Amino acid sequence: MPTTDAIPTFRPPASTADGLVVRRMRDHEAPRVGRLVRDAYAGDYELTEAYLDEIEAVGERAREHEVWVAVDAGTGALLGTVTTPRPGRRMSAVARHEDELDFRFLGVSADARGRGVGEVVVRHVMALAASRGIRRVVLNTGEQMRPARRLYERMGFERLEDREFTFERPDGTPVHILAYGIDVPGATGGPAVATAPAA
Repeated sequence: MPTTDAIPTFRPPASTADGLVVRRMRDHEAPRVGRLVRDAYAGDYELTEAYLDEIEAVGERAREHEVWVAVDAGTGALLGTVTTPRPGRRMSAVARHEDELDFRFLGVSADARGRGVGEVVVRHVMALAASRGIRRVVLNTGEQMRPARRLYERMGFERLEDREFTFERPDGTPVHILAYGIDVPGATGGPAVATAPAA
């Protein structure tokens, strides 16, 4: 299997928008991307150490899935990241059908907040789905993740309540996991290029 530095079988062009570029993560970037996404979650949410370790395990995740990074087009600084499944695969049970693409571990650096990085990354995921002829993007998120929920709802994602679930933390605290989905316009196999400007 090729590394993320090599040219994989399927490699859509990088997405660009308002000074940002979204591209595949390079192997040597995994430690920095892992710290970025861990810090993004740890800074905003109360999560277990085990889950934070899973979030940070970007290098391991990249062996099975596609890890994308948002970088500043001028400086090359890492600003955000997201993980999507490889073509024909899924990352989680929230994707129930072959024409659905799920994504996980969306994180934005604290220094990059307010640049619209999260929206650009999500639009890249939607464009990636369209390039594969996939009609819907779906995801899970926690009730406590209010900024992420506001982003998804502003972009037109709708709740999928039949795909939501609750689990208990070791201390007995219940955690409700929400599900969202959005139909992808133009799922015709075009290039994965996000054209919307960063907000």
